[in-house]
Amino acid sequence: MSMTDPIADFLTRVRNGITAQHDTVVIPASKLKRELARILTEQGYIVGYDVEAPNADHPGEIIRVQLKYGDDRRSAIAGLKRASRPGQRYYVDHSHIPKVQGGMGTAIVSTSSGVMTGHDARKAGVGGEVVAFIW
Repeated sequence: MSMTDPIADFLTRVRNGITAQHDTVVIPASKLKRELARILTEQGYIVGYDVEAPNADHPGEIIRVQLKYGDDRRSAIAGLKRASRPGQRYYVDHSHIPKVQGGMGTAIVSTSSGVMTGHDARKAGVGGEVVAFIW
């Protein structure tokens, strides 16, 4: 299977992990995916993540994401959506960063100053590529 969109893969693995009520999901690591995991942690959507060194099972680094559930085993994440896609990139300037679920969700934007939430990008006055929406 050729990986044309690693970010969509990241989101799908998290989504599938939640559906199956797993406590952790394992995702091949990349710089952008580490940043996604960092933002999900900071925003309280996941418990946390660890980056693990390559070993016999995984030739490259992997990210082990700890999923977060409430007392009723409902996930902290209600939805994940890929915004920009390899075939159709989605760039915005800071004044057009979309609000997710009326401000209840988080847009993840890859900017020249790094990967940040839509809220932080608006505050910093930077636009960029809208990578994904989480709510």
